Amino acid sequence: MTAVAEQTGAWLAEFSRQPQAAPWLQQLRETAFQRFAEAGFPTTHDEDWRFTSVAPIARATFVEQGVDLPAWTDDAQPHLGRYAPPTPFVLLNTAFLSNGAFVRVPRGAVVEEPIHLVYTASGNGQTDALPYFHPRSLILVGAGAQCTIVETYAGTGRYFTNAVTEIVAAEGAVVDHYKVQREDTAAFHIATMQAHLGRSANFTSHSISLGGALVRNDVNATLSEGTDATLNGLYVVNGTQHIDNHLSVDHAKPHGTSHELYKGILDGKAAAVFNGKILVRKDAQKTDAKQTNKNLVLSDEAVIDTKPELQIFADDVRCTHGATIGQLDAESMFYLQSRGIGRQQARSLLTYAFAQDIVDRIKVQSLRDSLERILFEKFHERPQ
Repeated sequence: MTAVAEQTGAWLAEFSRQPQAAPWLQQLRETAFQRFAEAGFPTTHDEDWRFTSVAPIARATFVEQGVDLPAWTDDAQPHLGRYAPPTPFVLLNTAFLSNGAFVRVPRGAVVEEPIHLVYTASGNGQTDALPYFHPRSLILVGAGAQCTIVETYAGTGRYFTNAVTEIVAAEGAVVDHYKVQREDTAAFHIATMQAHLGRSANFTSHSISLGGALVRNDVNATLSEGTDATLNGLYVVNGTQHIDNHLSVDHAKPHGTSHELYKGILDGKAAAVFNGKILVRKDAQKTDAKQTNKNLVLSDEAVIDTKPELQIFADDVRCTHGATIGQLDAESMFYLQSRGIGRQQARSLLTYAFAQDIVDRIKVQSLRDSLERILFEKFHERPQ
């Protein structure tokens, strides 16, 4: 038995146990599973995964974690499976498509209150089986419409979340998107977010990752002419947590603007990976793109691998990228301590200030207040 067949065998059994879906959905699932079975899970021999091993997921046995979601409607059929790239985990998610979160904002509509999608899971206490679920979110925003989307992932225990979110913003749409991942530090979380952005659309996304034993976030955006996209992120890891953020921004048309700022805080024996790619295609003249990754390393055993990347095939562009890795500023620590602030409190205040730069960009007041409280408590719990 080949390694690929051995790893996908357990999933074949789970796939076979699924009830039949509508013919169009069943065909989509079967095609996806066939492609997943042929490819298998990625390994560290794959360039995009060389710093992240998914062996704990590939070698596990599984038990389904039920999710109570509404059924897909015919309106979703032309869009499902069309946007997210066919990576092994996206294919696996598609193979198990049953129900999902489908949000459709009509042309010209302005939705004042945030639309909140909440996904929760729990381990079942078994040591020989890994509960899993494959949440799928499809968000269609009509021309000139405006909305705010918040995705929250939470849970307790050891389990596997494999999430896919597809966002389609039509011409002139304004979308403010947030993803907050607060799962158990024993859980596995693999997620892909694909944004397909129309002409002159304005899209902003913030990814906040605080939990998980093994976390991988693939964040992809395809821009049209005049599109403005902002992708920001904050990841905070401790202990033996491992997080991998992969960004891909595709400037397919001229006059597009993109800005990405990801900040990471690492402590204990935690590991983080950042890979950010900006692609400027031949016809995408007048592109303006900037990407920055900043990391604060609080211990000698924490590890960060960062790789900003530019691929430019147009000649009239302005593109920059950069990455920094550092520790708490010694002069700032001395300044605070010289004014009677204890070493641990000074350390916590400076760490909080580093994260605050991302949190302050969140426009949803209740979400910002919640994250400020969580981060304040987290940093002040850290031992000296």
